Amino acid sequence: MTETTGIAGLVRDYLETVWNQGRTEEADRFLAADLVQHNPNLPDGRAPLVDFVESLRKQLPELRFDIRRVAAQDDLVFVHSLCTQNAEDRGTAVVDVFRVADGLIVEHWDAKESVPETTASGHPIV
Repeated sequence: MTETTGIAGLVRDYLETVWNQGRTEEADRFLAADLVQHNPNLPDGRAPLVDFVESLRKQLPELRFDIRRVAAQDDLVFVHSLCTQNAEDRGTAVVDVFRVADGLIVEHWDAKESVPETTASGHPIV
């Protein structure tokens, strides 16, 4: 079941619009101007994130987040995705955590792991 309303829907729409479609001009619909960023490679703020997405999509135009799971609790949304650079890429498992306030994403954390060829359990990591 896909949630398309509430804070989970906001985050899902953000990932689809800004990241998958590269429509960074829509970022202000989703992100607070003073976004607090816990990713160690990005400074705080909406503008640096927009610049990063635009630069990354120029290098990797087929970049895509395939959302597998979304959960929301209180003001937090948790997203488990498979991020691929192109159709041949095995990908990276990504867990993003977003805090939402007043209808905008105001804080972001993420953790990622390269998808291995096999796993000891035989279960996929995404």
